[in-house]
Amino acid sequence: MDDKTLAAYLDRIAVARPGVLDEAALGLLHRAHQMAVPFENLSIHLAEPISLDEGDLLGKIITRRRGGFCYELNGAFALLLLALGAQVERVAARVYGDGHLSPPFDHLALVVRLADGGGPWLADVGFGSHSTYPLRYDSRHGQDDPAGRFSLADAGNADADVDVFKNGQPQYRIERRERQLADFVPTCWWQQTSSDSHFTQSTICSRLTDDGRISLSGNTLIRTSGGSRTEEQLPSDDAVLAAYREHFGIALDRVPTARLAY
Repeated sequence: MDDKTLAAYLDRIAVARPGVLDEAALGLLHRAHQMAVPFENLSIHLAEPISLDEGDLLGKIITRRRGGFCYELNGAFALLLLALGAQVERVAARVYGDGHLSPPFDHLALVVRLADGGGPWLADVGFGSHSTYPLRYDSRHGQDDPAGRFSLADAGNADADVDVFKNGQPQYRIERRERQLADFVPTCWWQQTSSDSHFTQSTICSRLTDDGRISLSGNTLIRTSGGSRTEEQLPSDDAVLAAYREHFGIALDRVPTARLAY
């Protein structure tokens, strides 16, 4: 990433370039990214192919001022951290749901080590409602975060995987093996096209706010704040498009609609 692109990325998330990427700066970047760049799957429902090429990732988030799902958000965040001098490992994870683990490569997360020797940290700006700040990857004690109480535990399997918990509930299981972004391309394609992918079933656009989250699913605008949740049914396509602009900074010429997978 060249200096011009780096400056534009930092401007996108409204953060000044840190003099040193230390623990405080990493936390600031992690929170700011989730505040500015939404978790969203709109491309799937706008018939826009999702590319994990570096230029396409950065162009979508910086130039087009869009968001994305885990492969895009954590893929781009890794590039930002690398440009700022961090060591970043991309790791694959399997997501818990209904007591079972999803297939491999279902999620992409990051293990980050800082130039000052700090870390390792688990950074994840692409899991929707997750930790506001990075988590200590090597700690097995509870970690309090504005989003809840998190913990990491050794899975106890032969591969020495790591389970991530939020408020006592398992979220996903991380492989320790480092991966390349290209390793996630087949599963990224599956997420876009399969009728078994939950991303093809409905639209979601969600970001962190100062006191909670704001999300738009279909024509339902959802606000969470201080433990309370409100829902508003938007009356028209124009109202939906206006909500994308106002709350997420996303300008669209048509409403994304759930479509049949290939």
